[in-house]
Amino acid sequence: MYKRIILPLLFRFDAELIHHNVTTLLKFALAIPGVSAICRKFYVLSDRRLERTVFGLTFPNPVGMAAGFDKNADLVSELSDLGFGFVEIGTVTPRPQPGNPKPRLFRLKADGGLINRMGFNNKGAGPAGGRLRHFAQNRGGRNVIIGGNIGKNKDTPNESALTDYLISFRELFDAVDYFVVNVSSPNTPGLRDLQEREPLTRLLTALQTENRQRPAPKPILLKIAPDLTNGQLDDIIAIVAETGIAGIIATNTTISRDGLLTDPATVSQMGAGGVSGRPVRERSTEVIRYLHQQSGGAFPIIGVGGIFSAEDAQEKLRAGASLIQVYTSFIYEGPGLAKRINKALLNELTTSPLAFPR
Repeated sequence: MYKRIILPLLFRFDAELIHHNVTTLLKFALAIPGVSAICRKFYVLSDRRLERTVFGLTFPNPVGMAAGFDKNADLVSELSDLGFGFVEIGTVTPRPQPGNPKPRLFRLKADGGLINRMGFNNKGAGPAGGRLRHFAQNRGGRNVIIGGNIGKNKDTPNESALTDYLISFRELFDAVDYFVVNVSSPNTPGLRDLQEREPLTRLLTALQTENRQRPAPKPILLKIAPDLTNGQLDDIIAIVAETGIAGIIATNTTISRDGLLTDPATVSQMGAGGVSGRPVRERSTEVIRYLHQQSGGAFPIIGVGGIFSAEDAQEKLRAGASLIQVYTSFIYEGPGLAKRINKALLNELTTSPLAFPR
């Protein structure tokens, strides 16, 4: 019903507008007494065999919502009710910012993808932290891990980027279970320059120094682009070892337009931005496999990019990912996606208990 009736209706409207309207409706509906419990009964698959202990945290299942869907920590309860084992909020910046001019989100229907140049539009780290602390006091028995994806403001020069990351880190520290350092979005000018070995090492070392001063340090992960060369991926492996961060999220959106089925003239009219969804599936899996093999499995990897089915999820896990995240596929496949993936993984674990690492 979702793909035949609801999705075509949603796709008649502007992509960003419908995202806002649908999430607002979701929050309203699940606030009605009893609806949230019904939703959890329908969408949440609870089974201890799905649990994964990764970088010291126990995830109720390996399927998470990637950063970008819930930029302001408005939907943690609702996404938990839809079966996600973890939710990554953000990208959050120290100060609120409107992001890039609209329109800035476009559908690639023929490709099962999106192009976005949102530009870290968010309400700031302070309000996000406040909402997460409120959630912590009103969890209602929800078992969900929360990640905080942090970035720099657009008008902050790269030489001052560390200050921005530290502000958000401190603001969210007591409100999230793990952090993600985002230096791989293509939509903030100059941000990807921070992926180079020297500036990235300085940034992660400083965050780790701050982190280790806390009584209970939080896992810090790095989110990388799919457009890195193997040489750059080798640098990433070395940086993880040098800085001692907890792991990698592979991958963010791609700036490549190669292989798209959508008419090139239409794609050109959409303009700059990162491509997500099915077009990035193969490359993100390649990056996961390369990092896992070249590092000898030295650190956990969260796999994200083009996961539309249980088979796609299994592909990422077999390539070396410990957990997976979705975003674009949630829009195309509907609210039952997390449960369908978890059910398939559980079925495989039932027949092959050692199919995936715990």
